Amino acid sequence: MSSETSSPESRVPSVQTMKKTPWAWGVATFFGAGLLKPGPGTWGSVAAVLLWAAFAWLAHPSPLTLLIALLIGIALTLVIGIPAATIVERESGRHDPQFVVIDEVAGQWITLLFSPADWRHALIALVLFRLFDIVKPFPVRRLERLPGGWGIVFDDVAAGLYALGIASLLRTLLRIWF
Repeated sequence: MSSETSSPESRVPSVQTMKKTPWAWGVATFFGAGLLKPGPGTWGSVAAVLLWAAFAWLAHPSPLTLLIALLIGIALTLVIGIPAATIVERESGRHDPQFVVIDEVAGQWITLLFSPADWRHALIALVLFRLFDIVKPFPVRRLERLPGGWGIVFDDVAAGLYALGIASLLRTLLRIWF
């Protein structure tokens, strides 16, 4: 037996060597955005904003159509993302792995609900969501205790709801002031 002691981190398989369920890893990492460094969560949020902006720029949807598209996207991230996050958490052997960013996508899209499709609102939504995702005000942090993908995703859903509330309040106040 070796006299070397191994740290818990050395016993966790690397992302490259572990067994992977391809669809789950694709969804959970939002097609690789979660593998970018530094700050995979921020990359997941940026990818969500860029996808929203690309849809708005290319399709020129009405505000109602953009809202419906976001609601469909959010529903899909929840329905497909929760099981994907659960599988990836299990296969990686890590609790709430940082490279799982489908939760940031859901939270970011929630924050973008009701936002006009322009860069200022996109930037405000991005900053607010990242702030609430990092700070995790009460009771957001408690949601992390939910099992598997539920805990991974729903703390970001709650952070997205906080950010949506503040973004909506800011839009209302700025309309009144200007």
